Amino acid sequence: MMSSVLQKEGFQVITASDGLEGIQTAAAERPDIILLDVVMPDLSGFETCDRLKRDNRTSAIPVIFLSSANDLQSRISGLNGGGVDYIIKPFEREEVLARIRIHLRIRRAFEALIEKERDSLRELQEAQQSILVRPEEMPAAKFAVHYRPLHQAGGDFYDVVELGEGISGYFNADIGGHGIGAAFITSALKALLRQNFSALFTPLDVMNLLNGVLCPILSEGVLLSAACVRLNRRTRRMVCVLAGHPPLIHLKANGATELINQEGDLLGAFDNPYFESCEIAVAPGDRLLFYTDGLIEEIHGQTVQRGEGLRNLIERAVELRGLPLGEMVEAIVAAISPPGEVVHDDILMLAVEV
Repeated sequence: MMSSVLQKEGFQVITASDGLEGIQTAAAERPDIILLDVVMPDLSGFETCDRLKRDNRTSAIPVIFLSSANDLQSRISGLNGGGVDYIIKPFEREEVLARIRIHLRIRRAFEALIEKERDSLRELQEAQQSILVRPEEMPAAKFAVHYRPLHQAGGDFYDVVELGEGISGYFNADIGGHGIGAAFITSALKALLRQNFSALFTPLDVMNLLNGVLCPILSEGVLLSAACVRLNRRTRRMVCVLAGHPPLIHLKANGATELINQEGDLLGAFDNPYFESCEIAVAPGDRLLFYTDGLIEEIHGQTVQRGEGLRNLIERAVELRGLPLGEMVEAIVAAISPPGEVVHDDILMLAVEV
């Protein structure tokens, strides 16, 4: 019935009888939108949607659930699981058509935004690296940073953006590979973040937008690991998204230490990457440490395994957490890579206090 209704309205329709067939068909055909039942023979609609979102070929395709399950938990599960809408059966033909058209327009508008940003970015390829923001310029964001660039093809980058009263955005990236100047990529990131990291977009949206703009124009082999965090000091919640980035270190005011480590593809690796987003409660006095590979792959100039380097970094952070924020950052870096010591990578640590 749904197929007939859509075809009469001029849509091209592909059908699948169960979740597994639907996943295979979607990966092969790349439809503009997917209508998905919840109760199906093999995989449930929620399981099917989860697999679609984990596949780089289908992760960006909007999914609308159609179900007779009208309870709140089912609707929340559908939307939290990656669906853009949830329509209750039995439904009105005009309602379904209207919602499909709305979500197709939203997707095309987002694609148009990416293309517009991509065009703007091409104009910045000769630009030099933008000046990095300093803690004294944004006291409300309560951050400290140590950045020691190596001046090679790769590069580290950070930015801090005010998103509203008591709300700050933090971004950290590690640029690897060769064939394109680090100054170009950091300038590009700066411009894109300042234009799009706002109350309108979540950290997950920011990551997807950055990837959509950068992926087609990066030289082969150039990839970025990144961390994007939105900290709301008024609600004491932060939202974190990592793109192949080392785990963030959460130093809690109560003395506990936790790692924030989520799945996420590197920026520039896939057209439709997979990222996880998590929301974490924070308390006054909590600190969050961003850093790049230079602090966990070398200790006093000697190469170490990342696991050993991470354990060493955590130990230094716990040991020095009682210092004022800026002094803590400098002391941690000095304990791992003292000034003047030969290093083989950029050194960057960004610390944030709630």
